[in-house]
Amino acid sequence: MFGWLFGSSSGGADIYVDLGTANTLIAVKNKGIVLNEPSQVMVTETNLKKRKILGIGDEGVEIARNNPGHIIAIKPVRDGVIADFDATRAMLKYFLGKVLKKNSLTRPAVVVSLPYGVTEVEKKAVIEACRSAGASKTYLIDEPMAAAIGAQLPIKEASGQMIIDIGGGTTEIAIIALADIVYCEPLRIGGHKFDEAIIRFMKDSKNLVISEATAEKLKIELGTALPKKNIISIEIEGRDLDSGFPRKQVVTSEEIGTSLADSIQQIVHGILNALENTPPELVSDVIGNGIVLAGGGALIKELPAKIEAEIRIPVRIAENPLIAIAVGGEMVLSDPELLDKIQLEV
Repeated sequence: MFGWLFGSSSGGADIYVDLGTANTLIAVKNKGIVLNEPSQVMVTETNLKKRKILGIGDEGVEIARNNPGHIIAIKPVRDGVIADFDATRAMLKYFLGKVLKKNSLTRPAVVVSLPYGVTEVEKKAVIEACRSAGASKTYLIDEPMAAAIGAQLPIKEASGQMIIDIGGGTTEIAIIALADIVYCEPLRIGGHKFDEAIIRFMKDSKNLVISEATAEKLKIELGTALPKKNIISIEIEGRDLDSGFPRKQVVTSEEIGTSLADSIQQIVHGILNALENTPPELVSDVIGNGIVLAGGGALIKELPAKIEAEIRIPVRIAENPLIAIAVGGEMVLSDPELLDKIQLEV
């Protein structure tokens, strides 16, 4: 469907876009990653007809920092899918414009990775946003496939490979063989759900209201999948729920690890479910090849050890897990045959 419009076979592409919940990364063929900015659009108000865009990405964050009381931050991509089409279109146009200007490209062919199992409506929304931003042609690929390629997994071989991409909005547990996703278990769990769990824990157990930025700091510095191991602590500041005044609080890695336990256990259950739905011969491959973690969530301390203890399969973290998807997407730009094989039908 629509093959005549977007091309039914691939002749290669120029630019790759990782439209992430937290950050948007763009890579240019033979030049690597050239842009990595927050997926945020700063506006004057929520009303679609009245709002005015004040800034996007890094520029928008800087504007909001200087005028915190008068700016609303919109995250156009939520849980890995487009939640605000107009903001996404503006963001893509802005980011692609920056890249095209610096790299002297006009009307490029663009590859965009999307969470596994997105709907036809969501696919068309991305294609339309790219077209509005100046793309001559748009190819869509699955995020876990891009992550597996970026993690240097031999995805073209018949042997089954398991990649777990823990992003800002979603976690995708995929088994890949012969450049095809045999099974994928998508979970609406990611870095933002981790942050929410920490915010909720601080409110319920410490009577303290903390910002998203503070929650992220706690996640990065104290987040662990084994709360009882190597306990450390830091001091943070929040707002006392009763008095309304600022209050400092010492927080331990055991406490933050405990707040993340439910989310991490859901990922473990997702892995078990994926293995149950995978052909036995490929499960044997996964046991031999091990499991690879990618995405920012892969950096939660002791996560490989936790999964190994529960699943009894070796686990390792991909090199540069934060940019594994973008690295894989950039590699696809130089392999038209692979792009033709893995692109999604629209």
